[in-house]
Amino acid sequence: MSEKTNLQDADGKVSRVIRVGTRKSQLARIQTDSVVEKLKELHPDVQFEIVAMSTTGDKILDTALSKIGEKSLFTKELENALEKNEVDLVVHSLKDLPTVLPVGFTIGSVLKRENPHDAVVLHPKHKGKRLDSLANKSVVGTSSLRRAAQLKKRFPHLEFKDIRGNLNTRLKKLDEKDDFSAIVLAAAGLRRMGWDNRISQILGPEDCMYAVGQGALAVEVRARDQDILEMVSVLNDSDTVLRCMAERAFLKHLEGGCSVPVAVYTEVKNSQLYLTGAVYSLDGSDSLKETMQTSISSDSQVEEQEKVDEKVQRVGITALKVSEAAQDAAEKLGVDLGNLLLSKGAKEILTVARQLNDAR
Repeated sequence: MSEKTNLQDADGKVSRVIRVGTRKSQLARIQTDSVVEKLKELHPDVQFEIVAMSTTGDKILDTALSKIGEKSLFTKELENALEKNEVDLVVHSLKDLPTVLPVGFTIGSVLKRENPHDAVVLHPKHKGKRLDSLANKSVVGTSSLRRAAQLKKRFPHLEFKDIRGNLNTRLKKLDEKDDFSAIVLAAAGLRRMGWDNRISQILGPEDCMYAVGQGALAVEVRARDQDILEMVSVLNDSDTVLRCMAERAFLKHLEGGCSVPVAVYTEVKNSQLYLTGAVYSLDGSDSLKETMQTSISSDSQVEEQEKVDEKVQRVGITALKVSEAAQDAAEKLGVDLGNLLLSKGAKEILTVARQLNDAR
C-alpha cells in the first residue's frame, strides 16, 4: 500500500491527495483532465494533483516508432514514478500500453472508447478531396506500419512516409510545408483536442482497421493498492473493457507490437462480441484476416472480489466491475483468433515484416 498523502485546509479539514501521472503533451493533459473530472465528481472530498512528465517517446522525434524497438516508449517514465510512489495512478492511451505490464502494475479501468478509427487530415490546398482522389504519387504521412501496410494495398497510387511528433507538431508539419498531401491520425485524438473540423475522412474497416486499444483511455495503478483500484474501477465501460481485452489477447498471442503491422476491428451486438484481426506484410501485399465471435452475456451478478489478486489480470487489465465470465470469453476469443491466424501462416508474415523493418 502506498503512503497516503493528506492536506489540511484553513478550517482544519483534512483531505486525501491523489497524484495523477501523465505525459506533458496537450492531448495527454486533455485526456488526463477528463479522467480527473470524473473522479472528482465521484470523490469530491479528495484532492487530485496532476504530475506531468516527458517520456522517451516524446523525446526521440527523429526516428520512426517502429525502429526504436522499445516496448514502453510512452509509459516507462510514468511507471517509474508509480513504482516510487511519486504518483498514485497514471492515465494512458491504452494503445501505448504493452500487453504484458511490469510486475506489480495493472490497468484498473478502461474508459468508454472514443471513435477508434483512423482519420485523414488533408493539406489545406487539398480541401474537399479524399485519399482516392489525391493525385498519383501524393505523399501521405504516418508513423504507423499498420496504417501504411493497409493503405498501400488500398491506395497503390499514393506514397507513404514517416512523420513523427505529437498531434500539434504533425499538423504543423502538414500545414506549413509541402512535404505531405495528407497525414493519417487517430480520430480519437483529433476529437478530444476539439479539432473535428480537420477531419477530411474517417477510414472504415474496409480501408484501414485500427490499432489494438485505439481510442480508449486506461488508468494504470499499483496492483496491490486495493483502495485506488476500487476508486478507478467505477470508470470501467464494460463493452470497451471486453473489446480491448479481446484485442490485447489477440496481439499478445501473435507476439505483435509497434514493429509489426497488426490490426483489429471489434464490435458488440446483441450480447455477442465480434473480433476481426489481421496481419500484413510491410507493403500490404501479403495479409491474413479472419473474424470470430463469442457470447458475452452474463445472467449472474458480478461477483464481489474480497481481495485484489494480481492473478486476476487478463492481458494487464483488472476489471473489478465487469463480469468475470464475459472477461474470460473475451480473452479466449483473442487467443482463439490468434491461433487461427497462426495456423494459416501469420508468424511467417510477421517475421518477414519485422526483419524488413529492422533492415530499413
